[in-house]
Amino acid sequence: MAFDACCGRYLDHDTPAPDAESLMRSRYSAFVLERADYLTSSWHASTRPADLTLEPGVKWLGLAVKRHRVIDADHAEVEFVARSRVGGRGQRLHETSRFVREGGRWLYVDGDTR
Repeated sequence: MAFDACCGRYLDHDTPAPDAESLMRSRYSAFVLERADYLTSSWHASTRPADLTLEPGVKWLGLAVKRHRVIDADHAEVEFVARSRVGGRGQRLHETSRFVREGGRWLYVDGDTR
């Protein structure tokens, strides 16, 4: 899927992601593009770090969404695996993330890693 059709419209415009999975995909893209501003703005205020510094030298290799579970109209979970390389070493992040919708916008709350 083309970047603009998938995630670009959420990062570059004021278009809110329609569901938690779309927000999660757009947040992955923000990590790839080093868009800390988008990551911060899509993070719930209750868990958002005061300062977000992205790790330099990360080469993102891919994202696989394993599961998108709607809990109710305003809560959802997304399980994913994101692969990256740092200093020539491969890394794998397997997380189940929690999302909440407030004011019509989905926000990342937190997640459990495996």
